[in-house]
Amino acid sequence: MFFKTTDLFRPGTFRPGDALNQLKRSLRDLGPLAERGEGFVVQSQRVIEWRSDASFITVRLARRHSHPPRWDIQVLKSSADVPKCVDEVKKRLAHWTSA
Repeated sequence: MFFKTTDLFRPGTFRPGDALNQLKRSLRDLGPLAERGEGFVVQSQRVIEWRSDASFITVRLARRHSHPPRWDIQVLKSSADVPKCVDEVKKRLAHWTSA
């Protein structure tokens, strides 16, 4: 059985369900975030929401810890997008907890 060189470097199929579980696990490990329904809260204020589709995950991140929050949207279409989203949440978490 021979593989094409392009097959060796092709990323695996993106599975939104598995990626969402990985995202939730990573966000739970960050500390002050508490999971509520389809999102996370900090100090009883919703700061992260997500929706999963058959081929991608849409994540809404609050710009600031305010009521009502303004949202930035990130669309996760590959497994590489999940750590990028977690890194962005880490940056914002410093602002959300200091407000």
